[in-house]
Amino acid sequence: MNVECYDPEGAAVYEMILRQVLQDVQVIRSVKDVQIYADPREPVFIIVVEMEKTSPPIVLEDFAEFKYDKKANEAFIRIKDEKYLPALLKKLWDVEGRNKIHQPSRMEVIIDDPQHPLENMMVVDPQQDLKRKVYDALFRIIPEGFRVVDHYSQDEIIALTCTDELLQEEWIDKCREIIARMKKSP
Repeated sequence: MNVECYDPEGAAVYEMILRQVLQDVQVIRSVKDVQIYADPREPVFIIVVEMEKTSPPIVLEDFAEFKYDKKANEAFIRIKDEKYLPALLKKLWDVEGRNKIHQPSRMEVIIDDPQHPLENMMVVDPQQDLKRKVYDALFRIIPEGFRVVDHYSQDEIIALTCTDELLQEEWIDKCREIIARMKKSP
């Protein structure tokens, strides 16, 4: 983690804020590197985050069995690991509608008139969950009022170039330079 700023005291404060926010959002262990460039005289704030790789997505077959009953026009899901049950219910409510999902017991879910295939249904995507938390952290870290933002997200890198004025091409170039350095480092 590195904060680049003309003011060493300001850099130290931002490093402290960065660490605190990453801890509060519970992503500090999932972040490989963070580079910040801040110059309030310009005014510009650039933050580039490299996340650790996450585990692969969790699909329905990873924690449940299911079968279709064409005669009754229902799908029956038997849960083997209830750790993912809340995420499954949310996913089913989103794709099928809450009124079509029934849970007669803790380990059973029934879908009336299923319209979406259950095969390989992604229930939890750790990469997307981590990205969502990192974005939450970033928007807590950027200075108040810096709402003009250029955004970059690819693979494990997220970058924001922020200001309260018009974005300058030199700031976006500086952000690209930081991203390139980060991609080269092991």
